[in-house]
Amino acid sequence: MTRRRSALRPHPLATAGRVAIIALALIGALGPVLYGFVLSLRPYTSVVQAPLDLIPAWDELDFSGYTTAMLDPAQGGFGLGRFVINSLLVAACTVVLSIIVSILGAYAAARLRYRGRGFVNGIILGVYLFPGIVLSVPLFVLLAKAGLTGSLVGLFLVYVATTVPVAIYMLRNYFQALPESVEEAAIVDGASLPQMLRSVVLPIALPGVVATAIYVFMIAWNEYFYALLFLVQDRELWTAPLGISQLADFNVPVTVLLAGSLAVTAPVIVLFFVAQRYLVEGLTAGAEK
Repeated sequence: MTRRRSALRPHPLATAGRVAIIALALIGALGPVLYGFVLSLRPYTSVVQAPLDLIPAWDELDFSGYTTAMLDPAQGGFGLGRFVINSLLVAACTVVLSIIVSILGAYAAARLRYRGRGFVNGIILGVYLFPGIVLSVPLFVLLAKAGLTGSLVGLFLVYVATTVPVAIYMLRNYFQALPESVEEAAIVDGASLPQMLRSVVLPIALPGVVATAIYVFMIAWNEYFYALLFLVQDRELWTAPLGISQLADFNVPVTVLLAGSLAVTAPVIVLFFVAQRYLVEGLTAGAEK
């Protein structure tokens, strides 16, 4: 028994190698972010004089880069705060409607048997793989006829149309992995299809739904092309990616650019950590049910 345990125990050199690889990966991934965060807290003149100074003094800390990036132009800023609010509004509405539509569509694609089922699933995958630039002209013409160009409502509808195929494709694969015996038991107990979907399937599929919602949110949050196409003429309606693009100008101090980039990234990081807890809770609740 002792020999078997010693044989299963990893070699110290292998353990040290794995630790070294993980440490290098963390440095490569988090190093630039931490370096940018340190630079965003230093005065611009200090950054120009000593850009590699990684430990700024306490009396040198300067948060003016964040205020300049977030305040409105009338207050001497670049208006990134307003753009972040616009992005949050559009992304949140996109997640709600896309997930509702995708749950119904994905369950139908995974469970219901109907003529042309494989063809419909192929169309969903094809739309998912379709390049967005090809759809830009038809979408622009449709929104122009509906009078929704230059509005957040029009951009929201475009995001829903582009994210629903992705969400259906992801949720369909998750629904297919769920045991059909649970659904059959609910039907035997007299549950209708809407009741079974709401009370049985969704509690078990909660981790997949949350993961898909996060992915849809990130698509809507980071999308730049359609936002530029539909909102370029109205600066008040810009989203966060459009606001970040204006900070890339050579006249903008690098501290303001870094502060704005980190401020835009913060909501996604917070959402991930909050949703990670719900992922674990949803998986446990589904197993218990």
